[in-house]
Amino acid sequence: MHVLATQLAGLDEADQAVDLGHSPADVVVLSFSDSDLSALAVAWPLDADRLPGLRLASLKRLRHPLSIDLYVDTVACKARAVILRCLGGLDYWRYGVERLADIARDKGILFAALPGDGRPDPRLASASTMPPDSLALLDGFFQAGGADNMRQALRHVATLLGLPTPWTPPVTVPSLTLTAEPRGDRPRALVVYYRANLVAADTAPIDALVAALEVQGLAPMAVAVTSLKDPAVEAPLAALIERHRPSIILNTTAFSALRKDDTTILDRADVPVLQVVLSGSDETSWRDSPRGLSPSDMAMNVVLPELDGRLLTRAISFKQEQQADARLEHASVRHAPLPDRVDYVARLAANWVRLATTPRPDRRVALVLSDYPARGGRAGYAVGLDTVQSTLEILGFLREAGFDTGPDVCRESDIVALLKGSRPYLRCGKIVVLLQPDRGSGYHDIGATPADGYVETYRWLRDDEKIDALIHLGTHGTLEWLPGKSLALSAACWPERVLGPVPVAYPFIVNNPGEAMQAKRRLSAVTIGHLNPPLSSAGLHGALAEMEGIIEEYAAADGLDRRRLQYLEAEIVDRAWSSGLAEECGLTKGEAHREAIAKLDARLCDIKNLFVREQLHVFGRVTDLQYEACARGERAGLLAALDGRRVAPGPAGAPSRGRPDVLPTGRNLSSIDPRAIPTRTALAIGKRAADEVVRRYLQDHGEYPRALVIDLWASASLRTGGDDLAQAFSYLGVRPVWSGDSGRVTGIEILPPAVLGRPRIDVTLRISGLFRDIFESQIALFDLAVRRVAALDEDASDNPLAEAARKGEDLARVFGGAPGSYGAQAGDLALDGTWQTRSDLGEAYLAGASHAYGGADAGRAAPETFRRLVSGADALVHPQDDRERDVLDGDGVADFAGGFAAAAAHLGNDPELYHLDTSQPDTPAVRRLSEEVARIVRGRLTNPRWISGMLTHGHNGVGEIAQAVDALFAFAATAQVVPASLFDATYAALIADEAVFTAMQSANPAGADAIVERLRDAQARGLWVTRRNSLSVL
Repeated sequence: MHVLATQLAGLDEADQAVDLGHSPADVVVLSFSDSDLSALAVAWPLDADRLPGLRLASLKRLRHPLSIDLYVDTVACKARAVILRCLGGLDYWRYGVERLADIARDKGILFAALPGDGRPDPRLASASTMPPDSLALLDGFFQAGGADNMRQALRHVATLLGLPTPWTPPVTVPSLTLTAEPRGDRPRALVVYYRANLVAADTAPIDALVAALEVQGLAPMAVAVTSLKDPAVEAPLAALIERHRPSIILNTTAFSALRKDDTTILDRADVPVLQVVLSGSDETSWRDSPRGLSPSDMAMNVVLPELDGRLLTRAISFKQEQQADARLEHASVRHAPLPDRVDYVARLAANWVRLATTPRPDRRVALVLSDYPARGGRAGYAVGLDTVQSTLEILGFLREAGFDTGPDVCRESDIVALLKGSRPYLRCGKIVVLLQPDRGSGYHDIGATPADGYVETYRWLRDDEKIDALIHLGTHGTLEWLPGKSLALSAACWPERVLGPVPVAYPFIVNNPGEAMQAKRRLSAVTIGHLNPPLSSAGLHGALAEMEGIIEEYAAADGLDRRRLQYLEAEIVDRAWSSGLAEECGLTKGEAHREAIAKLDARLCDIKNLFVREQLHVFGRVTDLQYEACARGERAGLLAALDGRRVAPGPAGAPSRGRPDVLPTGRNLSSIDPRAIPTRTALAIGKRAADEVVRRYLQDHGEYPRALVIDLWASASLRTGGDDLAQAFSYLGVRPVWSGDSGRVTGIEILPPAVLGRPRIDVTLRISGLFRDIFESQIALFDLAVRRVAALDEDASDNPLAEAARKGEDLARVFGGAPGSYGAQAGDLALDGTWQTRSDLGEAYLAGASHAYGGADAGRAAPETFRRLVSGADALVHPQDDRERDVLDGDGVADFAGGFAAAAAHLGNDPELYHLDTSQPDTPAVRRLSEEVARIVRGRLTNPRWISGMLTHGHNGVGEIAQAVDALFAFAATAQVVPASLFDATYAALIADEAVFTAMQSANPAGADAIVERLRDAQARGLWVTRRNSLSVL
């Protein structure tokens, strides 16, 4: 039996190698914790004359294997004792632990490998060479923390090294210490922070926050805890909450505090928990970063706390280097508060308290409907939501709950008049309803500040209307997409400049985690998940249903009546050609009838089995009683937010893809730890999907693809656990490596050719802006995989990346927009009409995706490399993972996939355009983009059942229809995958049908006009060459 060798590479190899420049010393201490190192830096000088020399090293700076090797070979190997404190256990610094353990055994060094989180790790203990009793003692010193304990720890180590020095056992600070008592009878604000900050005397940001809360009229109390998950903390903290009943909680501890029953100790307060970040980076890095936080800060201080339902606010402090101690060759770092960030968080906390303490009849609330995408008839548009009826529903249950909604009941016609621009706002008692103002430029234009009227509208709401809270109704608006940092915003970031510290409740569709997190993190919003519209099978209609009947008749006649069979064959094929279905199925003239009919039958089955939504959802209302808990949850969630109470967390995801845990809706949406992507399950699904893409390309071309481009969107990756990224790894012949039981991806394993069973494929990721913002570590890991595969000694026929490396080509393979930008540009340009040729659209796509990411690339402009990759790609793969959406839902797919097609054509390439459907993970389906567009036009856009369902939703329903027609046009302009037959069918279903067109004009004249204008534009540009004699309405 032969074991095939694989190659491993760790994520730490993506970091830059550094030399700390330390000289050797007798004792070396390494830790991820700045508190540990700072306490040791204070303790050692107190006994410097009796202690051995000391070196202190931060593991944050020793991630790359070369950095570790250099430090071990020049410093640690010459020490007599090495103490390592490893947060997260062995798996978080495995290579370093193994190197130190080997050198300690080889040279007789006392080595103590200590866990950093209080949980025993037998693997660390077995790596240690220090006596077990000393190991336990040192662990106790570090767990207790503080300069006094570190002094005793150093004395004990000196004794072990033959320098007898008296020492005393660890002195433990209580697991919970109240360090600031509330004063007066003002509303209480509870500030929670780590005991480690207290014992290290590193509490400047906590002190500043307490002072700022007092200025805002609150009575703050501060409590230092070991951890919110420490059993010793639970009882005293519960008692403190019960005694003081805080109106708001501000938490600075990291990670999730969820217990086995999915609750936390803070839940009992039933108030919002604001997550306040004490950043692990320095202020300069934060100011210069378009992301705002490092990947580790994001995971520990943002993503994991969101699982508890906490609301991200701001980073209020940053690490600041102190005066270096030349004897230690170390400069301690401490938290330095940033006053304006502290003040913002205090004002936001005070406004949440004001909301909670104001009686319901007196609360002033703004309900804002989005103006996205700001095209004809789409005012008030939200994905999957009837915002007109939802507004009426919300006003109704607010009235029942005691809110002042005015003497008269608001009517549908009032809301529609608002959306048509007949009035600037609608006043319903103390609730003001308005349309989000015009952004003033493209929504994804990072260079354009919002229009003056946009800024003034929010100032009016905040200062003149003096709103206590804002409801943004539906997915999604423009406020969270204004220029600025991705998270941990500064005062210069436009979402903060426009909105200010206003509590936000944001009903958001449950299957869109990526964009929900954008609203959550940039607006500090409570994102209240709402149901998707119900799905049903599309079935067949009109000529398609007739053809199915004839095919069934044909099947029944097979073998019985040959003459009739021949007649039916001719009839079926003639109908297919006359309807355009033959072209859409890829039939060729002269093709054998039997083969042609088999293709037509398969296509009809594919259309028939399509799932479409026949209705839009109304927030807080359902028609199917099995989802009544969702309706109740949505109403309760919004009321809780407007009461200034806690809204329980719940995951975002697609119900149609086996995610029953996202129900009931009405909970505060959360996502998953991006460091865990791709998951083990996603790897299996991604490999299956990749195999199917390769199989389809082989079927179409008779050879393996050598180069692919794949679109990666954040929401899809968060929904699936990253099966799209896993798919990309599979093309390379690489699979992820996970860290023990944590599930965190820490590296890659490169599979040998014999295991892969095919040549490796040179794959480029075209990432969305949100993917860039959320998945920095995964981008670095993919970049590492590309470079390691390129370094393999393999034939060009088996490894095109190795061939590229030998030619000296740029190996960047992750591309997206400039830092802070979103969208692919081609779709917007196509629909805005300011283009002349398809090449204009291709150039827009290339310009919008020409920045390289990963490794040393952090948004490096590399336009020539991207052009080369697009011009050499054999295929584009655009994955879709759920049934709730399709390619005509918005122009996103046309923007990315269509934009790529236009760019490739502009550069002289004609690659395959594959739409990869993984909504049924066990049976992924690969269709050409032309096939998928045709399937959706036939199954949804021209389906009388869908059209009728949309018309029951009046203004919003017509907006949905107009949105689909826009997307169809964008595909025709960019990808040229829309034959005349699909435009003919669309015209017949929407315009030539007088009853439908009249209904659209009545419900939403601007939407109906937009459809007509879009079809007229398609004709004028030659995208639709019709065979009809007269299209007078156009």
